[in-house]
Formats: sequence, structure tokens, C-alpha cells
Amino acid sequence: MKLKLSFCMVALLSINAWAFDLLIAKNNMDYKAKVSLQDLQVKKVATAYNRCVPLSLEKLNKNTYVTTHYVIKGSVICTKDVEIYKRESVVFDFGGLQIEQEGKLIYENDKYIRIKKNDGQIEKIYKDGRLK
Repeated sequence: MKLKLSFCMVALLSINAWAFDLLIAKNNMDYKAKVSLQDLQVKKVATAYNRCVPLSLEKLNKNTYVTTHYVIKGSVICTKDVEIYKRESVVFDFGGLQIEQEGKLIYENDKYIRIKKNDGQIEKIYKDGRLK
């Protein structure tokens, strides 16, 4: 009886030794949303999909990642689903006032500036400080 019990314990412990962690989305994640540990849950599995190289906890802790597309709740987070976050910002100088906003500069003339935000929206800011 003790032999069977010890064999079962060794088998269970060895299964966890060969298992690796998969990060799974708890909620839906938008395009270009920052990936944080609060949005993910960790599951131990023995095998993974052939097409998916799973994102590891070590990489997630070292860098800040954003999603490259809309991620559905319950899906495995692969390396192709995320990219390293690069901060892109535009600084406006309105004389004595400087404003910094995240996004890319699309167009600028004497009257206004157009910015494409990280979520894809385009914002028009007039050089006298008003938004529209």
C-alpha cells in the first residue's frame, strides 16, 4: 500500500515538474492595451499549441507589453499577440505652456495639429489651446 502511495506521489510531482505556465486572458483586451498581471491568469499545462509560443512570466515582468490585436477572454497569450511597449508622445509648445500627449503627429499647420492616439483615434488640437 505504501509503495502504491509513494508511486502516486512521485507521479504527481513529476507531472508538475514537466508542466509549464500559460498566461490566459481573464477579460477581453483591446487593441494596443497594456498587458498586466491583473488581466491574466496562470495555468500549468503539459503541452501547448504548435502555432503558439507562449509568453512567459519572466518576459512579462522584465518588459511592458501591449497587445497587437483584440484578445478574447480565455485565450492563451502568445508572443505574436503582444509587442514591447514603445512610448510615443508629442510635445506642444504654445508659448509659455507645454503639453505632452501620447500618440503620433500626423499633420501640422499654422492653425492646428492632428495626432493619432495609441487607440487609433485622431485628435485635432488648435494652437490656441482649444480642442475643436
